[in-house]
Amino acid sequence: MTALPPTLRVFVNERAVEVPRGASVADALRAHDAGAADAVAAGERLVTDSRGLPVDPQGETYAGAIYRLISARRAAAADDAE
Repeated sequence: MTALPPTLRVFVNERAVEVPRGASVADALRAHDAGAADAVAAGERLVTDSRGLPVDPQGETYAGAIYRLISARRAAAADDAE
């Protein structure tokens, strides 16, 4: 039986980030850019997946995941347009 590697590679705004297995999306953001992680925690930015769907920052990452940061104002404007 082959042991799983201790880290996963995920992508934040097109940049590869290595995080420990079981890391949260917020952990991946912090590994990418602590300021961006703080902006998400403050509600100034949101995290989406590769399709543009919102992602819970406390959710667990998985290998190959693609996360994008967007302005919370941009997301709010899109909701208002619907």
